[in-house]
Amino acid sequence: MISINPFHALLWTFRRNEKDVVNLYNTLSPVMQLATGGSMLNFGYWSSCNVDPISAQNNLCLIFGDLAELSSAKHVVDVGSGLSAPSKLWGDVFPNLELYDVNINFNQLISSGTQKNIDLLNATSTKLPFANNSIDRVLALESAQHFRPLSDFICESKRILRTSGLLVIAIPITTGNSSFGKLGVLKFTWSSEHYSLDYLKNLLRDAGFSISDEKYIGSDVYPPLTNYYLENRERLKKLILENYPKYVEQILFKSLLKMKQASEDKIIDYVLLKCHL
Repeated sequence: MISINPFHALLWTFRRNEKDVVNLYNTLSPVMQLATGGSMLNFGYWSSCNVDPISAQNNLCLIFGDLAELSSAKHVVDVGSGLSAPSKLWGDVFPNLELYDVNINFNQLISSGTQKNIDLLNATSTKLPFANNSIDRVLALESAQHFRPLSDFICESKRILRTSGLLVIAIPITTGNSSFGKLGVLKFTWSSEHYSLDYLKNLLRDAGFSISDEKYIGSDVYPPLTNYYLENRERLKKLILENYPKYVEQILFKSLLKMKQASEDKIIDYVLLKCHL
């Protein structure tokens, strides 16, 4: 049974510094692994052909990879790489890539294992360990919402990218009022920065990036993910309760319901952005 100190969890949620994010993921990311049966840590991009978590998560990685034009890239940095499952998928699909997985979370890097053409780097998103003008793509797949300050990550991406390079981001966003009254329990359980789309776009443009493509996919992320959990709750609940206290599953359940409602009410969305210099 994984022990969670509720006071510590509240501190991680409200402070959200790098150490807090590491502690949060070390404690709670196994919930997603139990629920999905895999090592991806993203919400997935669901469709009529992608109706289970692993398929939806792989689908998001592949669509993200196409948006990033990985077929024409060589040196690619994945910032906030989690357990490196996306990079392993990209490496299989695009065998000529040299991938650099950057993660502040050393435990996740150790758990990632090794694979040809993937270098694992324990570093922060705001001080990337690469030379100026040396990288073809900087990727942040459902991770940039944790980067603080986000402006430093964007400036670092600009520094290391070649002039023909791309910064590509997949990120949950708020589209309207993100007050407690609107987000409800998500105000506490959405343990990242609640960036609005306008704020994100202004940061990118102020740093010198142009947005050449943007896709809003929230309706294919939040509601189908929640529906999957509801349809399979009894089975997934049993798996989670083998490792976590009962209240963890209850909070997860309520958060998913609120996430679906907030998506349908157009309070939150999920955006893919392709940016060039």
